[in-house]
Amino acid sequence: MGKFFNEMTADGLAHNASAEVREHYREFCGWLQRQSPDTIERKRAEADLTFRRVGITFAVYGDDAGTERLIPFDTIPRIITAAEWKQMEAGLVQRVKALNMFIHDIYHDQNIVKAGLIPAEQIYKNAQYRPEMQGINVASDIYAHIAGVDIVRAGEGEFYVLEDNLRVPSGVSYMLEDRKMMMRLFPELFARNKIAPVDHYPDMLLDNLRSVAPMGITDPVVVVMTPGMYNSAYFEHAFLAQQMGVELVEGKDLFVSDNTVFMRTTRGPKRVDVIYRRLDDDFLDPLAFRPDSSLGVPGLLSVYRAGRVTLANAIGTGVADDKSIYPFVPDMIKFYLSEEPILNNVPTYQCRKKEDLAYTLANLPDLVVKEVHGAGGYGMLVGPASTKQQIEDFRARLLANPNGYIAQPTLALSACPTYVENGIAPRHIDLRPFVLSGKTISMVPGGLTRVALQEGSLVVNSSQGGGTKDTWILER
Repeated sequence: MGKFFNEMTADGLAHNASAEVREHYREFCGWLQRQSPDTIERKRAEADLTFRRVGITFAVYGDDAGTERLIPFDTIPRIITAAEWKQMEAGLVQRVKALNMFIHDIYHDQNIVKAGLIPAEQIYKNAQYRPEMQGINVASDIYAHIAGVDIVRAGEGEFYVLEDNLRVPSGVSYMLEDRKMMMRLFPELFARNKIAPVDHYPDMLLDNLRSVAPMGITDPVVVVMTPGMYNSAYFEHAFLAQQMGVELVEGKDLFVSDNTVFMRTTRGPKRVDVIYRRLDDDFLDPLAFRPDSSLGVPGLLSVYRAGRVTLANAIGTGVADDKSIYPFVPDMIKFYLSEEPILNNVPTYQCRKKEDLAYTLANLPDLVVKEVHGAGGYGMLVGPASTKQQIEDFRARLLANPNGYIAQPTLALSACPTYVENGIAPRHIDLRPFVLSGKTISMVPGGLTRVALQEGSLVVNSSQGGGTKDTWILER
């Protein structure tokens, strides 16, 4: 797998008994060595059975459309020290604050464009830009109420932000269920290690959503809006509604009357103040966006523009998590906050630039090339893992539409020991912490650790066969 930062041991080449275990993993490592393979295998089987019984699955699109897949769960946790988390948390607060200021700015005064820091066409020709939001004031000036920021570790252990997910970021239910499973399988580990809790996330989320209700609403009604049971993340939508104690609704359950959104109930219409929506902008209101959408609520945009309902996340946030905007986030932090970025971006080549395109074309076998509007690990080239033919096919796509791509060096992502068919072996991982923005910016300690289960693979996405791990933030 080459040289990489190993989360558990100081040996980046492999997992072996003689490697020096990092101090914060020693307690866990000692425990692991005392477990018999049969015990661990039995616990893993119990986890799979429970996840399947509870219905913690991921619907697959594409070739296997309609099938549901169990997201593989690994019982070796990813452990992060309190000091590492403190720095990461500060960087995440800084980054999300700047991103919210950026979205407000581009839909109002456009100061960052006037200052020449971001070319106007990068924003206003962006597929995620919504002109309908121009000049609209949203509650507390918050656009990305829930952000899932993907962080990777590379080099000697430095953290980098790989991408910002500000539209409808998913995965938090797996973070919560992974922790619940580890506590059920291995309660003794939680007695021996001071691990920061995450189970209060639904309460934090509900408080956060209630805090951004429209002006004058003292007891806001919150709902979770789902596209329906065929959506890949439907389990999560139902889970979060249940955990928060709020209604899970589809577009057909809501209607607009007197410039207000109402929910149909057995006791008659009930006013709705905050909608945690888990469907994309295009489908929200057939009168404003896609007229063929049967998932949305006719007239929703007019109520939203009038400030009589809050949508989380706001319409038009996607312009800030687009991969063509990502290279400018460090500039946003300096521009809006007058601070140096705490968390670095991955170095990025913008193929719309002549010199960056030339470099990318000359180094395709060594780079990762991504579609600027792509997501879920699709539409990308991982140069070192691609055949010559795949590289040449991608070269043609790049030449045909250079504006549609960015390129990055292939990072040697950190790896964590993981159970695979032939025992324990290192597998590459990332981390998605979930950042809540309301009256304050807050998050539970940790996030969802995703793991690429294929040997040598750098693609951790669930849709591409990735698995998950529990993430432990030590409190000492």
